[in-house]
Amino acid sequence: MRLFQCPADAGPLWFHNLTCAGGEPVVFDPDADGRAGAFVQMAAAGEAGPQPCANRERLGCNWMAEGGDYCRACAMTRTSPDPALPEATALWAEAELAKRWVLANLARWGWYTPDDPGPAPIFDMLAEETRHGPVDVIMGHADGVVTINLAEADRAERARRREDLGEAFRTLNGHFRHELAHALQLRLSASAEFLEAFRALFGDEREDYGAALARHYEQGPPADWQANHVSEYASAHPHEDWAESCAHLLHLTDIVDSFAAAGLSAPAAGPGYDAYAERDAASLVDRGCELGLALNHVNRSMGLADLYPFVMPEPAREKLAFVHRWLAAGPIAPAAAEPAAAQTGT
Repeated sequence: MRLFQCPADAGPLWFHNLTCAGGEPVVFDPDADGRAGAFVQMAAAGEAGPQPCANRERLGCNWMAEGGDYCRACAMTRTSPDPALPEATALWAEAELAKRWVLANLARWGWYTPDDPGPAPIFDMLAEETRHGPVDVIMGHADGVVTINLAEADRAERARRREDLGEAFRTLNGHFRHELAHALQLRLSASAEFLEAFRALFGDEREDYGAALARHYEQGPPADWQANHVSEYASAHPHEDWAESCAHLLHLTDIVDSFAAAGLSAPAAGPGYDAYAERDAASLVDRGCELGLALNHVNRSMGLADLYPFVMPEPAREKLAFVHRWLAAGPIAPAAAEPAAAQTGT
């Protein structure tokens, strides 16, 4: 993620800021400065100019409204939690911030912008606690609808689940990247060229998805999964191999982009480097992995967990390069008749 400049006093702004250090209210315009976005001064109520999203006060949304009361990101949310429930609004706000971050990343390649000819995803932000008692919320994607379990916005609960599931890494940004990857695959599958190349590399996604996941949870991953996949879950089914590979490509691209934006310099990347303009996928992934190792070392100095606790085998790098080829090229127009979409979980 880039760092930004206040339009009023040229001071620094971070992606989540609502005001600059001088107290000037600002809003984020995701279409400013090309696809990178920029902060602009917020017009006073009733005046012409950029107006805030209606969720500014309730959720801390700092994006500008577009064509109505809500910003582009908040308008994608179809279902939200009952605000009368304890902590529901705070968890929802955390999830929406992560969603805006990932959407801003994807916009750098033209996805889900006004120039994107395809449909935007729809989000159901669901709480496990309701007025009628607890319910099961399954994180997942189906036909362009992404379901997010807001319990994952609670850091303590997320840490507990990470331990219970034996995962080295579990974040809200990661959840959004994984689930949006399924939506992106659905869009790209309108291309016969994509499908042919996808099946040659990831396998046939028409394999029974439910049976594959049941086998994965009952028997575990194949013994050689580390030689071919970026994670255990990626070995469960071609849909999940794509989603995990896509999420990791987005992780690594953002690591490199954020490192360079912070003005830091390393052989892997330096100030001014634009990770989203990089067209050499192998070089980008190498840079991300090198920085991941370096930042792991920095985290260990503070007694913290590794920032990027993954090993990237060559077959997995090839899959990330494939993802990069299709995402960095930008959106494709929907076909007249898209193939039927499979439901995919988290």
